[in-house]
Amino acid sequence: MAASFKTIGLIGRRGNPEVADSVAAVETFLATSGVGIFVEDRTAELLVDCPHETLSRTDLGSRCDLIIVVGGDGSLLGVARDLAHAGVPVLGVNRGGLGFLADIPPEHIGTELQAVLNGEFKIEAHFLLDARVIRDGQEIDRSPALNDVVVHPGSMARMMEFSLKVNDEYVYDQRSDGLIVASPTGSTAYALSAGGPIMHPTLDAIVVVPMFPHTLTSRPLVVPGDSVISVIVGAGRSTTTQASYDSQVNTQLELGDEVRISKYHTPLKLLHTLGHSFYESCRSKLDWASRVGNRSE
Repeated sequence: MAASFKTIGLIGRRGNPEVADSVAAVETFLATSGVGIFVEDRTAELLVDCPHETLSRTDLGSRCDLIIVVGGDGSLLGVARDLAHAGVPVLGVNRGGLGFLADIPPEHIGTELQAVLNGEFKIEAHFLLDARVIRDGQEIDRSPALNDVVVHPGSMARMMEFSLKVNDEYVYDQRSDGLIVASPTGSTAYALSAGGPIMHPTLDAIVVVPMFPHTLTSRPLVVPGDSVISVIVGAGRSTTTQASYDSQVNTQLELGDEVRISKYHTPLKLLHTLGHSFYESCRSKLDWASRVGNRSE
């Protein structure tokens, strides 16, 4: 694939000296590569005497051909919610934990970015979820989410009651610690910890995972990607019941509120180098490659 990136935006997570070092390394490489560079206004604080034009995150989406995010998967989640609608490809440099989304290691910044500029990359389309909170027939809140939408009581010590519908068809009433509605991308995040399946990120499906349900027969449910999932808050709720988007943005819920979840209109274009493999990521990051008793003596 021929590279066509003429202007590149740079976003980095603040508050971490290691991230600042990697932001500087990316900027140094790009400055010698003949591309136009725009830096997010808040990220500019990580660079000494930033020599490039600074823009808001929203303006980066409309002015750039590629966005490079330096941080962890959490940083990329925020960028996805903010910029997926712009259709600009996003590339992650991992300065976090697992790195399912931001997968370029900091020690390979030069070689991996050069490969990208040479056209040696692939782009995966990751669909987001679109969550709307409906109260008394009116939409009071709306947010996209790349990983998941979680309806929960806001307290580890309490359970909640809710009703679940798919495409307006009643599924069940449940009493549990909450419900996770995850995209394929989010299947390796919170949903996995709750016992959900691992889904390939290109699948057109959504998984619904109950959290510690008060029944032995409730299991994760996988539905088509074009489904509309409704979670209606029932009686016995905590006063702190919330809907959380990617575990980063929260909305307070009341009795009778409906959280209506469907596919977001624009996918995230996530860029990977040609050597990237989802299955290799699972092997290395989820320790699939280990064997019981396979130790060097």
